[in-house]
Amino acid sequence: MSGSWPEARVDDLTRFRVLASGVSGARVVERRINAPFEQVWALVSDIEGSFGDIEPDMRGVTVVRREGDRVEAIARSRFGMRARLRGTVRPGWCWLQSRFLIIGIAAVPDGKGGTVVAMTGGVRVPGRAALVPIGVERAARRSLARLAAACG
Repeated sequence: MSGSWPEARVDDLTRFRVLASGVSGARVVERRINAPFEQVWALVSDIEGSFGDIEPDMRGVTVVRREGDRVEAIARSRFGMRARLRGTVRPGWCWLQSRFLIIGIAAVPDGKGGTVVAMTGGVRVPGRAALVPIGVERAARRSLARLAAACG
């Protein structure tokens, strides 16, 4: 016996599912998009640009600070509400949250030229790891449909 421990690795999609399972009310929606990971992720990670086209409730997002993969942004909804989002954006992973909002997206290449993307998010219950479950799944499906359409 060598004395070393086995090493387990999980991809961002698996890590995302695990993280979201700890958020009460979260619904993870997944979709295969027939486009390469680099193309898909370029749209998702363009926080001030195409991200607002993908997320139908966003009127605009402005990044106010970026240090490595840590991001702070101000989001404005189409209803006029504002949120100061903080979190991590790196290839294959986006988790942003404010006091009242969570947006989570993960993506991995599917090995067949496409990309599997998972999404959750919605209105957060302040002070708790919970989302108001109304409309979470429907909104994620709509966002992933917009992403698929943007990828052609």
